[in-house]
Amino acid sequence: MNFKLYISDKAKEQIKDLKYNKGFSKQYKAVKKTLSLLENNPMHPSLQSHRFYSLKGPNGEKVFEAYAEQNTPAAYHMFFYYGPDKREISIISIEHHPD
Repeated sequence: MNFKLYISDKAKEQIKDLKYNKGFSKQYKAVKKTLSLLENNPMHPSLQSHRFYSLKGPNGEKVFEAYAEQNTPAAYHMFFYYGPDKREISIISIEHHPD
């Protein structure tokens, strides 16, 4: 069930910020693991993927949210949609929940 991931410039910058900030090494590892799980199975139970109704993709696509961390204050999560083609996922953003 492999998908090809497209990562937006914004999400790439967010990943880079986590990678090079030593205080966020745990979050960086969680985000990398989440990307791997999305690539193999975007509905993997540990991601708790679900539709996020407040956002739409650039062409009106349904946007989903997946969790990189669980039961953590300000946990990181990412937003994605399916496309632009079959077997492809576009990562829009990687954010942390406000406290």
